[in-house]
Amino acid sequence: MKIEFVAHDVEAGQSCAVAVGVIEGAPLGGAAAGLDEVSGGVLTRAIAGGRFTGATGQTLNVVAPHGLTAARIVLVGLGKPEAFDDQTAEFSGAHAYNAIKTTGVDTLVFRTPGIPAARAAQVAFGVRLAAYRFDKYRTTEKSDKKPSVAKVKIAVDDPKAAAKAFKHESSLADAILFARDLVSEPANILYPEEFARRVKALGKHGLDVEILGEKEMKKLGMGALLGVGQGSVRETQLAVIQWNGAKNASAQPIAFVGKGVCFDTGGISLKSPDGMEEMITDMGGAAAVAGAMYALAARKAKVNAVGILGLVENMPDGNAQRPGDVVTTMSGQTVEVINTDAEGRLVLADALWYCAQRFKPRFMIDLATLTGAIVVSLGKDLGGLFSNDETLAENLLKASKASGDTLWRMPLPAQYDRLIDSAVADMKNVGPRPGGSITAALFIQRFVDKTPWAHLDIASTAWKPNSTVATIPSGATGFGVRLLDRLVADSYEG
Repeated sequence: MKIEFVAHDVEAGQSCAVAVGVIEGAPLGGAAAGLDEVSGGVLTRAIAGGRFTGATGQTLNVVAPHGLTAARIVLVGLGKPEAFDDQTAEFSGAHAYNAIKTTGVDTLVFRTPGIPAARAAQVAFGVRLAAYRFDKYRTTEKSDKKPSVAKVKIAVDDPKAAAKAFKHESSLADAILFARDLVSEPANILYPEEFARRVKALGKHGLDVEILGEKEMKKLGMGALLGVGQGSVRETQLAVIQWNGAKNASAQPIAFVGKGVCFDTGGISLKSPDGMEEMITDMGGAAAVAGAMYALAARKAKVNAVGILGLVENMPDGNAQRPGDVVTTMSGQTVEVINTDAEGRLVLADALWYCAQRFKPRFMIDLATLTGAIVVSLGKDLGGLFSNDETLAENLLKASKASGDTLWRMPLPAQYDRLIDSAVADMKNVGPRPGGSITAALFIQRFVDKTPWAHLDIASTAWKPNSTVATIPSGATGFGVRLLDRLVADSYEG
């Protein structure tokens, strides 16, 4: 789909839909008033005959009346003027696109008079995110079920300034959609080696990518990570991604670590068949880290950053890890494996320790679709934030609010740490059911080696099978990409 910024006097042809924003509770003004006047008051009558008030997220789709060359007019609610911000602009673009995407029109013209160029860029950004489809394996879908919109024109006061502002948003959208693609791919296509190959291809954006195989990881003593994958015919991989954009090339980097379980059967502790097909998404944390590193490189962020991805498949064959096994991690600490379905924390244990020892970063943030308990705690719209550092946690919460990738701070009570003590090893990989996301975070904390650290449990947010969010078609969300990009831009770049 092509997006361009044009002047307000752009013609709207017979195969176009024209979208305009409407302020809640106010008479039609601006572009909407002009269209209403030309149409002889059709829009006013349509509003009076329905329940459209201009509230945020509302749309009113009207077949264009005589006097207008466009095929359709879409009114998009912007809410109260004092609440109009970047996120409202983003969602307005998404709502406009969603309202007409399968109507048969091939062009959407969104008229945005009077708003700053940067806000117009946010409208286009919302369209990019809303228009995402993972349809590469569909071969029989009927044409009337497919989106018809091929071009979007954002009509704005200063098209050149808006196009310039959109450069960052466009590259960020590319990175988010890259992450969504990774999460959406079936596991027979995207297994650890293929994931590593796709990450390796990011080198064209200036990233330095190194892939470690099982032989290298065995030499490093990564018994926890390798133990997870020993039941799979697919070789476990560790991807190391570096971006060196700081003025001082030797400046201490920041680090992101992602859980990349390309498919999770649960291993010997086999999951229920119901919904197991969604376990293609258990690498959502690694996808988010890869997407974030892509975003930083695309905008040439002035920071040194490292991304570590633990890529593995958790399968139950005759060589699979068993409940009761004891593994030795890279740190030298030993773990009694009580449940082979609590594998993500084993992956992170070695990946975080490796990151801390090799790169000695300013901080580490891990992202993982880790626990069902976080879904019980926070529902489907909030990611869980655990941290041992107040400054890092506060910066993440600020970036969360600004980016829309919403986090909620969770506790790390010291008295819960004893719940993962083992009778035969230094620790066990699960505690009791109560507080399951907390004990998982406490387990991970044992492998950060005093480094400032945050753990983001995104099991609740990486995948939305029945999404009601305008910018997220049902499926993979790309949660975490824009969060990390915003965190760096606001707090650690320069």
